[in-house]
Amino acid sequence: MAYVTETAEETAPTVLLVDNNPMSLMRLREVFKIRDFIIEECQDGDQAVDEYIRLDPELVVIALDIPSLDGHLAALEMREHGGESRIVFIASRRNAQLAEDASHSAGAVAWLEKPVSSTAVGELWDQILGPIPDAPGLEDLDQLYPEDRIKPEPDVGLMPLPALPGMPQLPLPVPGNEPLPELIVATIDTPVKAKPKRRVFKLLVFLTLAGAAAYGAYAMGYLQDYI
Repeated sequence: MAYVTETAEETAPTVLLVDNNPMSLMRLREVFKIRDFIIEECQDGDQAVDEYIRLDPELVVIALDIPSLDGHLAALEMREHGGESRIVFIASRRNAQLAEDASHSAGAVAWLEKPVSSTAVGELWDQILGPIPDAPGLEDLDQLYPEDRIKPEPDVGLMPLPALPGMPQLPLPVPGNEPLPELIVATIDTPVKAKPKRRVFKLLVFLTLAGAAAYGAYAMGYLQDYI
């Protein structure tokens, strides 16, 4: 959502406000409207990264406690993408140490305590417009955010068969127009007797067992006549 100021849009700087607290967003909106910013806002970390890439804003003001991707990780994603945006964290007083650590990790220019006021922004304005620090947390981004930041592309072809113990994994055939390998036919001099079908074998076993059972029954009846 954009709030265009009276300043000409082609020259006005853009600020991206990120917070899921409606009251906090309203206060931030008023602060930066006075400073003639074009205001864009969103309420979660994933969307903030997408909006950052789309807008390339001059300033990002982002809360630490936002859903989907917290403010610290979202800021690191933004810094990894590149650009010259300045990042300002906002946090409650009880999260002051967390805000200090996140600011150092993500190379934020400042952090502001909630509720943010125009006076507080004015006191830090020179710092906000100053040099952009380095972001040492980028080196640890994979450990901070281990849920497959770069997802592997799914295989659309054949899946490899699992290798048996002690057997090497055979490579899959590559799709294309390659000719099939030539078949090698071996000549066998000694004739090989065909194996009897399994069904005939079962029938022979059944007849043998049935005959044995009948003979046993006959023998038992014969013996009973003499007992």
